Amino acid sequence: MEIPQEKSVLVTADGTPLKISLARAQRRSKIVAFSMVLPLLIFILIAFLIPIADMLSLSVDNSITQEILPKSVIALQNWDEASGELPDEVVFAAMVEEIKKAKIARKHTRVGQRLNYESSGFSSLFRKAGRKVKIIKKPPYKEALIKSDKRWGQIYTWQVIKQFSTEYTDGYYLAALDFKRNPTTGKVESLPGKESIYLKLFWRTMLLSSLITFLTFIIGFPLAYMLATVSTRLSNILIIFVLLPFWTSLLVRTTSWIALLQQEGVINDFLVLVGIINNDGRLAMIHNATGTVVAMTHILLPFMILPLFSVMKTIPKSYVRAAVSLGAHPWKAFWKVYFPNTGPGIGAGSILVFIIAIGYYITPALVGGSSGTFISNRIAYHISSSLNWGLGSALGVILLGIVLALFMLYDRIVGIDNMKLG
Repeated sequence: MEIPQEKSVLVTADGTPLKISLARAQRRSKIVAFSMVLPLLIFILIAFLIPIADMLSLSVDNSITQEILPKSVIALQNWDEASGELPDEVVFAAMVEEIKKAKIARKHTRVGQRLNYESSGFSSLFRKAGRKVKIIKKPPYKEALIKSDKRWGQIYTWQVIKQFSTEYTDGYYLAALDFKRNPTTGKVESLPGKESIYLKLFWRTMLLSSLITFLTFIIGFPLAYMLATVSTRLSNILIIFVLLPFWTSLLVRTTSWIALLQQEGVINDFLVLVGIINNDGRLAMIHNATGTVVAMTHILLPFMILPLFSVMKTIPKSYVRAAVSLGAHPWKAFWKVYFPNTGPGIGAGSILVFIIAIGYYITPALVGGSSGTFISNRIAYHISSSLNWGLGSALGVILLGIVLALFMLYDRIVGIDNMKLG
């Protein structure tokens, strides 16, 4: 009878089992790889993820009213706004007390500014209240506050304060989609046509960005094809001219188009000189959608040419020659054999140009006028000028959602795996 032998275990020179030694080596290599990527992860976290999270929070944050007027907010919870009567003396007393404190801390205007986003007039109401409440020393506070400004005696004023005193709000998103919540009924209502601007801006942004992407493709495809088919020496020289715009300031390139496109500019002067148009019929090509499309097509053209060129360079020239040798017309051979192989470059260039175009705001601001601005211009306005960061953040989140939705649609139709840069 044979005695079963024990299975031998492979060990390293120091006597450690080989399996354990390999696991340790793999663990060390993963730690080294992670430590090399860690600076990039930290940069993405600080420069990308945290700002987006902050933008998401600002778009729903409504804590300022609770922070500055906490007693008034609590007292208003017991008030029935549908009763048709003003809040009781307790609410007015709390409001007077808290406006006095906010005035000392110089915060009373912040509440007025926040409520003014929802209904005009509140900014001036709280500024005036900050000056008037110091003379209100004793009850009845209700009568004294109404005497300081008759708007405190309107039920609508208190309805707005109560409605927008919650910690979170959907008001910014409603405003970004041209809706508002009626303070009296609490129902969501669409804004009148003259006040409805953001949906039009979203639609204009999508339409002009698509047009710019199409024009860069129409112009860039022949140029990329020429770069890919000429000799390497000539191609290297010509590619410098494609990259040359990157060496020039964006502001300089944009203002150059202002000089070219204005009614007294170079292009109009040339058209008058050759007799195509008369002096009184000069074309308006600046401070409108035409100026935005022309300037942005020029600026974004390299972002279409480079992906196309890098993909075309990898397509063997023998494909078309083989199709022609088999009897196909050169044009048919190009469209049936060569063009389908450029699909990954077309996809990469198109999505690159479209995503950059949809978020542009410097060029539309300079050459777009009232009919050529993008939604990004309104976002910049609310962040830097009106300081309505909540609405600006809501517009930014919606724009980000549109881009992600289009990216997912592109992935479903074309396939992100088919997008190549060379």
